Order: sequence, then structure tokens, then C-alpha cells
Amino acid sequence: MSTHTHPTPTSSAPTPSWRRWSLLVPALVAASAALLAVHFSFDGDTFQNCRYLGPSTRMYVTAWAAPACGQAALLLLLALRRGAHRRGQRPGAAWQGRVAMAAACLVPVLVLVQLAALYWVYEPDPSGGHDCSGLTLVDDRAAAHP
Repeated sequence: MSTHTHPTPTSSAPTPSWRRWSLLVPALVAASAALLAVHFSFDGDTFQNCRYLGPSTRMYVTAWAAPACGQAALLLLLALRRGAHRRGQRPGAAWQGRVAMAAACLVPVLVLVQLAALYWVYEPDPSGGHDCSGLTLVDDRAAAHP
């Protein structure tokens, strides 16, 4: 008869503090997505009474804050996972760690869209300087032929 025993695992589940901090990762990803949505809701800020005003301050703020939140989520997840591994813990053993990893998987897609939004904030006047996409030509012709 064999007296073979299985070794006890040396790694344990992460601490409660680690679990709480890891929930900040999906919160930052959600904030990043929300800031992107809010940024696009401010799209009407660029024109007023057929005059191009340029992007508003809130468009600039949301365009920069959205990818910053996404990057902060990735950096936090990396730091949490490295710390857990250093202490011999398994981050995937807790549901909070799995949720944080799943949320972090969304960041690359979000950041691509956010970088496009950031580019659009800094692109030149889309109407070519003619306000309301060239309507000044129509107004000029109407004024010339009363």
C-alpha cells in the first residue's frame, strides 16, 4: 500500500485588501468607457449659430481623461498581479481577479477608439473655414442675386 501524499499548495488566494483594490480596475475601465460616451455627446459644442467654435474645453478634458483611465486600469492590474505573485498568491483564485482581467481585456479596443477621438479633437476645422460646411457660398450667391 502506497503512502503517497499530495503536497499542499504554497500559493493562496489574494488578501481582502488585494480583492478590494482589484475591483478598482473594472471601475476605471467603466469610467474610461463612460468618458468616451460623454465625449461624443459633446460633439454639438463645435458649432453655434452656423459658426465653427472649435472643440470645447469639456471635449478636450474627456478626450484626454478617457485613455488616461484605461491606462491607469492596466497599470493598476499589472501592479496588483505582480504584488500577488511576489507574495505567492494566485490572482485568478478570487473572482475579483478574474473580473479585473476580463475588464482589462476591453481596454485595447477602448483606447483605439479614444485615440481616434483625441485625434478628431485636434484636427482642423472640418468645414474648411467656411462655417456650416460651405453654406457661405449659397449666402453669397443669394446676396448677389436679390
